[in-house]
Amino acid sequence: MFSDPKTLGLAFLGGIIPALLWLWFWVREEEKHAEPKNILTLVFIMGMISVIFVLPIQKFIQAYIGSGDMEIILWAGAEEIIKYLAVVVILYRTTYIDDAIDWPIYLITAALGFAALENMLFLIKPISLGQDTVSLLTGQLRFLGSTLLHAVSSGILGIALGVSMHKGWFTRKLYLLGGLALAIALHSVFNFFIINSVDNSFFKIFGFLWVVTVVVILLFEKLRRME
Repeated sequence: MFSDPKTLGLAFLGGIIPALLWLWFWVREEEKHAEPKNILTLVFIMGMISVIFVLPIQKFIQAYIGSGDMEIILWAGAEEIIKYLAVVVILYRTTYIDDAIDWPIYLITAALGFAALENMLFLIKPISLGQDTVSLLTGQLRFLGSTLLHAVSSGILGIALGVSMHKGWFTRKLYLLGGLALAIALHSVFNFFIINSVDNSFFKIFGFLWVVTVVVILLFEKLRRME
């Protein structure tokens, strides 16, 4: 199925298009001080590449931890930390992050790159089985959930880092740890309820995720006005 150009093409489009739409939504919020498109593209690609590093970590966790709540938390933790490192690798010792709002912009960009490749891998098997329409529109509303989840959880971390940007070293580290903890908690709760959802309960889960998204958007706007 990996050698079928049609399957790969549909999976690629199904993974990349929702991520790019969400990226457009978040980036347009900062039109007055837009980040360089080449750097955003590089961060997006690095977010995609980071999936390759997460997969063996998650296999290791699965092999030595087994199933259960701890596995869900560690999987979420691995993804959130790797997405953060994807941004740090590109922007460490550069001057591109010169405003507080830049942190959530770049972290959300990396997160959407991560979601794009993750969703592409998710789609390959069902598309290869001829489930094209079902794959793109269902899968427990993956594109309304997983892609948005990655953006929002990384956005939470980015907002925490933005708020602490001009504070002392120790305070910045506390905000980093606090932001990571919140991002991992949200990611873990979402995954837990998706895995254990019954009937139509996942609609309630996505409802909760959208509430969190609105809160993050409001915090994003407040952070932008602080500049």
